[in-house]
Amino acid sequence: MANIKSQVKRNLTNEKRRAANASFSSSLKTAIKNVEVAVKNANKEAAQAALVVAYAKLDKSVTKGVHHKNYASRQKSRLTKHVNAL
Repeated sequence: MANIKSQVKRNLTNEKRRAANASFSSSLKTAIKNVEVAVKNANKEAAQAALVVAYAKLDKSVTKGVHHKNYASRQKSRLTKHVNAL
């Protein structure tokens, strides 16, 4: 445990950010999974609706600094290919 006051405060901030990032990352994974499930069930309308939500979350994750822009771009491309294949 840190014995410097500023580092103790920094540890608290780091923990809060870690929890927020983990929560956001989890919701992003759920959004991506919703697209994949809709594609697997061959439900084009649901897949397109879920894709819009996933796009928004991917863009937000890059803005918040949770993920790298190339990760978001790769996921968007991959999901779009699946939806367009329907």
